[in-house]
Amino acid sequence: MIRKNSISIAAILLIMVALFSCKSDNLPTPKPRSYPRVIYPEKKYVAFDTNFCEFTFEYPAYAQIIQDTSFFGNKPVDECWFNIYVPQFQSLIFCTYYPLGSKNKFFKVLNDAYKLAGIHNKKANFIDEIPIDLPGKVYGTIFSIEGPVASTYQFFVTDSTRHFLRGALYFNARTNQDSLEPVANFMKQDIQHMIKTFKWKN
Repeated sequence: MIRKNSISIAAILLIMVALFSCKSDNLPTPKPRSYPRVIYPEKKYVAFDTNFCEFTFEYPAYAQIIQDTSFFGNKPVDECWFNIYVPQFQSLIFCTYYPLGSKNKFFKVLNDAYKLAGIHNKKANFIDEIPIDLPGKVYGTIFSIEGPVASTYQFFVTDSTRHFLRGALYFNARTNQDSLEPVANFMKQDIQHMIKTFKWKN
C-alpha cells in the first residue's frame, strides 16, 4: 500500500517538474499585424516640358515618363497621352489629354471624368471632391476615393476653353488595400505637387 502511494507521489512530482520546466517564452504567440517595409525615396522633382504636350509641371525625379503610342490597339486621341511610372512602387499615373474645340466637347470630357470617378461608387466608402482653382486658368477637381477600389486618386485640370487633362493613380500589384495605403499617400503628395506646379504653355 505504501509502495503504491510512493509511485503515485513520484508520478505527480514528475508531471509537476515537466510542467514547470516548460518556459512560457517558448510558447508560440501570434505575431502582431505588420506591413512590408517600404523605403521611400527623397522627394525631388524635375520639369515635365515636352514637345508633345501643351503644358508643363513638375513630377518626381524617381519616376519615368512613358508616352502612349497605342490605346487598345488604336492610336490615342492625342499624342499627349502618357504615363508617369514609378518602378519602385509599381505605380502609374495614367494621363489623357483632350484638346477642346467647342463647349460640347468640354462638357463631354468633363462628364466622362465624373463618370470614371463615379464608377468606384459601388465599392467606395467615400469620395471627396476637392476643387482646383489656380492662377493661369488652371481649374479642375481632385477625386479622393476611400475604400477597396482600383484607383484611389483621380483628377482633371482644364482651362475650360482649349485644354483638358485627366489623370488617375493605379498600382500594378495585387496586395491588401491597407498595406498599399502608405505608398498611395506618398504618391498622392506627388500628384498634388504636379497640380500645384501645373501651367499651360499658351
